[in-house]
Amino acid sequence: MTIVAINGYHCGFAPSPPLGNASTFIRRRDFLLLELVAEDGTRGWGEVFSSPFAAAAFIKAKLAPLVLGQPAGDMARLYGAMMATLSYDRRGAAMMGVSAIDMALHDLAARERGISVAQLLGGASRQRMLAYASGPFIAEGPEPYGAYPAQVEALLRRNFRAIKPRAGVSPRQDGAMTRALRRQVGDDVALMVDINQGYTVGPALASLRAMEEADLLWVEEPLQPEDTGGYQTLAGAARCAIAGGEALGSLAAYRDMLQARAFGVLQPDLTVCGGFTGLRRVAALADAFDVPAMPHVFGTVVNFHAALQMAALLTARRGGGALPYPFIEYDVTPNPLLTLCGTPELAADGTMGLPEGPGIGLELEPAQLAPWMTEHWRLARD
Repeated sequence: MTIVAINGYHCGFAPSPPLGNASTFIRRRDFLLLELVAEDGTRGWGEVFSSPFAAAAFIKAKLAPLVLGQPAGDMARLYGAMMATLSYDRRGAAMMGVSAIDMALHDLAARERGISVAQLLGGASRQRMLAYASGPFIAEGPEPYGAYPAQVEALLRRNFRAIKPRAGVSPRQDGAMTRALRRQVGDDVALMVDINQGYTVGPALASLRAMEEADLLWVEEPLQPEDTGGYQTLAGAARCAIAGGEALGSLAAYRDMLQARAFGVLQPDLTVCGGFTGLRRVAALADAFDVPAMPHVFGTVVNFHAALQMAALLTARRGGGALPYPFIEYDVTPNPLLTLCGTPELAADGTMGLPEGPGIGLELEPAQLAPWMTEHWRLARD
């Protein structure tokens, strides 16, 4: 199945209210959805969520000529060719461009065979995974955590059995918020927090101590993503796991953090670390260090479906929750690009099933993107 065209769809929206975390308020969410088209019309999808405009420029200039006219099934060869184009930017937008194309290649190659990506990569180890709610988010105003109780209650009604609110307002307020949530949800619901790189080491340590009573599964990204020494310090002092890795792109970056024993939970993102090929390599490293890995996913329906396929392949490890890792991250904010094909539902036990159908299990038509599309570009084989 030869690739004859690449379509780029820039889509975005303004969250209302803005999504607050310890570092910023997100007032605009922009994505690049990448569509590879084969000669028979079959399509495969990939995504860039962090740097969509810069990644698009790199795809147009460097990666598209390597992929157009090539068989979709040559994923390994094409990955090597794309990686050979990287120079200094091995952890940024260029790698995100590689990631999107690799995701779409796998989707297309699996569709060609009429099987899922999980089957293409050796077969799923599980058909269901515990989903954790990525939210609530910090609010603007004098009560940044004030809406959390009502929002968490709504998540419980949706069958979530694991919830990850944003934290990082201050160590004292973090402690009060997590203790209150633990009282609210009881002992059978897993709690974690995401600090979104909002602290330096001292305040992060103070926040960890303030939140100990809440019995968290993990504290995510309390520091800047490559502060190896800082993460070592926190990992040695924390009673729960320190999680991170979503902002790392290169295999060497993961190696360095794992060698430092900086993370107790590793969270590579398919759209950042090299797609399915890159994440499988990161997962193999994590296995070598006996660290659980699970996909970070906070984007559109494309990465969500791809992450479900990837999570089905990863090594199962006990982490203290109701079910073994890996869990699947579920963006519970109003996100029209996640619900393009319907709102994903959870079973009564808080789990989600592996999507049915070929590829990543997503039937997405470009016309569905129209309300949120800001730009469309197309590259075709000569």
